[in-house]
Amino acid sequence: MTTKGKNKKSAEQIPAQTIPQRSAGVLLHIASLPGSYGIGTLGESARRFADFLHAAGVRYWQVLPLVQTGFGDSPYQSVFGASGNPYLLDVERLVADGLLRPSEVRALRRVGDIDYGFLYKVKYAVLRRAFSRFDVHDPAFAAFVNGGEFHDYALFMALKEAHGGAGFDRWAQPYKLREPAALEKFLQENRLEYLFWLFLQFEFRRQWEDLRAYVNGLGIRFIGDIPLYVAADSADVWANAHLFKLNKNRTARRVAGVPPDYFSATGQLWGNPVYDWRAHEAEGYAWWIRRIRAAFSLYDVVRIDHFRGLDRYYEVDARAKTAERGCWRRGPGMKLFTAAEEALGPLPFIAEDLGQTDAGVQRLLRRSGFPGMKILQFAFDGNPNNPYLPHNIPVNSVCYTGTHDNDTTLGFMKSLPGDEFVRVKARLRAAMRQEGVEGRISGRVSAAKALCSLCWASAANLAVVPAQDLLLLGGEARMNTPAVGEGNWRFRLRRDLPSSLAQHLRAELEGAGRV
Repeated sequence: MTTKGKNKKSAEQIPAQTIPQRSAGVLLHIASLPGSYGIGTLGESARRFADFLHAAGVRYWQVLPLVQTGFGDSPYQSVFGASGNPYLLDVERLVADGLLRPSEVRALRRVGDIDYGFLYKVKYAVLRRAFSRFDVHDPAFAAFVNGGEFHDYALFMALKEAHGGAGFDRWAQPYKLREPAALEKFLQENRLEYLFWLFLQFEFRRQWEDLRAYVNGLGIRFIGDIPLYVAADSADVWANAHLFKLNKNRTARRVAGVPPDYFSATGQLWGNPVYDWRAHEAEGYAWWIRRIRAAFSLYDVVRIDHFRGLDRYYEVDARAKTAERGCWRRGPGMKLFTAAEEALGPLPFIAEDLGQTDAGVQRLLRRSGFPGMKILQFAFDGNPNNPYLPHNIPVNSVCYTGTHDNDTTLGFMKSLPGDEFVRVKARLRAAMRQEGVEGRISGRVSAAKALCSLCWASAANLAVVPAQDLLLLGGEARMNTPAVGEGNWRFRLRRDLPSSLAQHLRAELEGAGRV
């Protein structure tokens, strides 16, 4: 592939807090890495994937939220927004540290797509055995415990275990309403369970920091997500009920979603409680500042999921069955980012500005200076003014073939009816000529390859392609189908990406000026 290089504006025109130079990224969640223990982990397979990115000249590794997942297994629905997912812990590291024996991790051996039911039954049992050998008086662990960052989380999880996994709105009243005397008595009587959950977070941070140091040492930076909303059944809501629109019994009064759109004719009813933004403003956005600080303690660049909700957000009565009848409310806008910058300094954000947008969202994006997102799968509808067409993509943006919510690019091409594919193929060829991209399109596989090439050739300072698209995998490798409750988040690579692919990718990126 070659590019003419025209329409590539100078990086000096980009605000200092955004992506500083023309570069490339690959999207792959840690859970999707290959390996022998049922799910991708923070162990050696992650380092080998980083080695692949380094050999290919890729500068950014984008991951999905690393959080501990709850019901439904979505990384966008966590029991605590600053947590790390215990499923991602490398058990071989625990063996090396003497906390587990090789025979004790054999029960975890499983390849193929992720089976969360299996992990819930088996991995937590293995991790509890590791904790039984852990020295809770270790000075580093004691400092972690005394730091208090995960106190509410660990207490929440211990209480959840004591209530048989029930949501906190169904707990005994003193615990649901956080009566201090009741919580203190419970903590004294369940200290070991409380420390188990802190051990998991301590170990996660230790393993993640080691992996991040290795990856950063290769010149690669992590992009991670901060979801706009938190889960209804979470330590975030339980410990900060006054910051959400809840009923007196701690159930949600209003919930988040989006109206009918490209993904769903009835909209998406997410079920997350929406924020009481007046309460947040009265506290100087302190809770959000802590949340942002926690995100940047994990990632080098943070993508704000559902950015449009910070300008205006869509809320639905919690009793509704669909998101068709909701209303738009005003969000915090620049007041939140001003408060965060005053507390933390300039921050490298990416704004996920997809979906239904309006002048207010576009104005907030301009004022913030954050790069927005451009999705090439949305580009070829025949409208010459489509903002996702390569020649309409600005420098201060991040170009994707698709995201975790889209089908893979090959799956997308295969889903097009014959006459529609013929039209898309013609539009792809025209875009390739306009962008100076060489190559032929014969069928759907070559069309998927062409979309990747157009992503690299785009004017966007950062171009990101999911690993599934690098491998030209079909719809069976899709990560998530919005508005569908089952079968998501299960995709895993079957093996490490080959060095031949790294060489081919590097040649493409050099041709596009991204190495």
